[in-house]
Amino acid sequence: MKSNPRPQTGGEAPLVQLRGRGTAQNPRNRFVSAEFVADPEAYDPDEPGPRTQFLRDHTRNIISRNDSPDIPFDASINPYRGCEHGCVYCFARPTHEYLGYSSGLDFETKILVKHDAAELLRKELQGKKWVPRPIALSGVTDPYQPVERRLRITRACLEVLAEFRNPVAVVTKNHLVTRDVDLLAELASHNAAVVNISVTTLDAELQRTMEPRAATPARRLDAIRILSQAGVPVRVLIAPVIPGLTDHEMPAIAAAAAEAGAVAAGYVPLRLPFALKELFEGWLQTHVPDRADKVLNRIRDMRGGKLYDAQWGTRMTGEGIFAVQMGALFATACRRAGLTRDLPTLSAEAFRAPHDAQGQFGLFDAV
Repeated sequence: MKSNPRPQTGGEAPLVQLRGRGTAQNPRNRFVSAEFVADPEAYDPDEPGPRTQFLRDHTRNIISRNDSPDIPFDASINPYRGCEHGCVYCFARPTHEYLGYSSGLDFETKILVKHDAAELLRKELQGKKWVPRPIALSGVTDPYQPVERRLRITRACLEVLAEFRNPVAVVTKNHLVTRDVDLLAELASHNAAVVNISVTTLDAELQRTMEPRAATPARRLDAIRILSQAGVPVRVLIAPVIPGLTDHEMPAIAAAAAEAGAVAAGYVPLRLPFALKELFEGWLQTHVPDRADKVLNRIRDMRGGKLYDAQWGTRMTGEGIFAVQMGALFATACRRAGLTRDLPTLSAEAFRAPHDAQGQFGLFDAV
């Protein structure tokens, strides 16, 4: 894999590489008329990159709802907005524009933190309108990004979910999820917990440039092993699959995940909404310039000639010959690895309301 850490004057902003960051660019916010354009002459490769800022999120509702037919859940919790993992391809980057920030460097350096998440969750689960059903943790950014090790907000939410025995589906690419294996195993004993571990590539060098602050491929496989041994059903998410760059790895990823204990698998072709197109193209030209055209052309072939098509029903699978080939390769990989397409169905039958308004009973108390 080739890499060019020097600034390039391609487009309106220099393509540079910041250590530990997925991108150095801050493309224009589509909701804001003003735009910051970096001066290429001011770039100093010896200067440290911007430090991460953690800002308080004052949201008063913690459970988000969606009605997309492409998403297998309608309720989710996002303890953090923005993600320090810095995955250059992350479909959630454009959501930062709703906060007045950029989907580029701002997304991974300005993290909004929901310190009151667990309290808000308890309040919603206690409410008369709550109908017990699976909650995704999370639906957008990773609930186990690096700061979670210190803030423990995701764990606090899991403690509430375990107390109520409300089913949860975790989605992460961080080994830190194994810290909470006690809570996940307790919920799994009631068919109320599953974990989805994202494995994009087994190539550690490629992973470092695409996902600079996420767990290594080996650590993700170890997380699958630990959770599985504790009785927590795990699905490997081969996502996103980048045509022309990582699609050939699907069989190897499926086999490695199955060996580690995964029981199911899923995949999603790369999605590039809004400014993400510019960011990802810049990353390709910087790190894999010899494959950039092939990757972009394959994406266009799968998205009706564009780099992204938001149409429900096809946005999560793509269309055309390359999408068909990707789906066939995935199906073959799962069959050979002995993986199913779906995890066990989560159950809300064990849900229990607290004994009083404060929810005062122990996690393992009998009902």
